[in-house]
Amino acid sequence: MNLKVLDMSRVLAGPVCSMMLGDLGADVIKVERRGEGDETRGWGPPFNADGESAYFLAINRNKKSLAADLSNEKDRTIVLDLISGADVVLENFLSGSLARLGIDPEELLEQNPLLIWCTISGFGAESTRPGYDFVIQAECGWMAITGEPDRAPMKVGIALADVIAGKDAVIAILAAVAERGAGPLSRGRRHINISLADSARAALVNVAQNVLVSGRDAQRWGNAHPNLVPYQLFEAADRPFVIAVGSDSQWHACVEALGLRELAEDQTLATNAGRVKNRDRVVSALADRVGEMGAQYWMDRLQSVSVPCGVVRTVAEAIEVADADRRTGMPPSATGTVRMPPPKLDEHGDAIRTLGWRAFQP
Repeated sequence: MNLKVLDMSRVLAGPVCSMMLGDLGADVIKVERRGEGDETRGWGPPFNADGESAYFLAINRNKKSLAADLSNEKDRTIVLDLISGADVVLENFLSGSLARLGIDPEELLEQNPLLIWCTISGFGAESTRPGYDFVIQAECGWMAITGEPDRAPMKVGIALADVIAGKDAVIAILAAVAERGAGPLSRGRRHINISLADSARAALVNVAQNVLVSGRDAQRWGNAHPNLVPYQLFEAADRPFVIAVGSDSQWHACVEALGLRELAEDQTLATNAGRVKNRDRVVSALADRVGEMGAQYWMDRLQSVSVPCGVVRTVAEAIEVADADRRTGMPPSATGTVRMPPPKLDEHGDAIRTLGWRAFQP
C-alpha cells in the first residue's frame, strides 16, 4: 500500500488504526509528545527487558517515532511539513485543541485537496469529553448486558470499543482513499469523524435490534444468548466448554450426539423459537448430561457431527497457536506483514527531521 500516514493519536483506538494500516504496507510516522511519548508507554507492568510496556508494544509496530512539542514553532513546522506530504492524518485530540496549536484540520484540508483527515473522538467531533473505553462501555449499553443476571454490570475483558473504533477508522480511511482514486473528494468527505460511542452503539447489532423490535430493554444473560438455545457455557466433568447451536439441524445433531433422544423427538423443541420458550428445560437436560463425562469426550462427539463447540482456554493457551512475538505482538488479523518492531520514543526523529517522508526509503 503506497500511503503515507501521519499518526498524531494516542492510547488505543488511533494506534490500532495506524498499526493496521502499517501492517497493510503504509508508511506510518507516529508523532509523540517530547519526554513521555504516548501514555501507554507507561501503562504497566508488565514491561519487557528494555523497559517497554506490553500495552504499547501490542499496538505500535510498523511505525517510525518522532517526538515533537506542538506548542514549539520549530517542531510544529516539522509536523506541518509532514502533513503537506501525507495522504492521511490520524488524530484524537479534543475538539479545537489542534487548531489552537496552529494545526487547523479544516485549513489544511482546504490547502491540500488530496489529504484525508481522520479524527477519532470519544463522543463525537464537537464533544470535549475525553473518551475512555470503560466510560464508553458504561454509557453505550455494553455493561448493562454483560455479566450474570443477578450480579453487577461488567465491562468486556478487553477495551473492545477502542478496538472496534480503530477498525472502523481503517475501513473509513481506505474507503476514502478508494473514492479519492476515482476523482476529487469534497472537504467534508475527506474529514472522517469516528467516535467510540458511535462504534460501540453500532456494535450492539442484534441486541439493539431486539430492543427496537420488542420494545423491551435488554438484560444480562451471562454466558447464554438472548436469541438462541442452546448457546452457552456448560460444565463437563473436568472443565467448562461451550455449545453454540445456531440452526435446527445443528440442534438435532447435538442432542443425538449427547444421547438425548427424547429431546430430539420433542416437537416443541424442533425450532429455535420453541427452544427459547423452553430454555430452562433444554439447558437443564444438557447440563445434566455433559456433567457425566469430560469435555474432550463431548467435543469429539459434537465435532464429528459438525456442532459448534469449544473448550474455555486461558489467554496463554489461546496464543500458543498464534504466530505471536514478545516484541511485535499478535500477528496481523487482516492480510499484512510485520516489518518493524514498535519504535522507541523519537527513535527515528533525527532521520525524519532531516529527510521527512524520505526516511522510509532504503
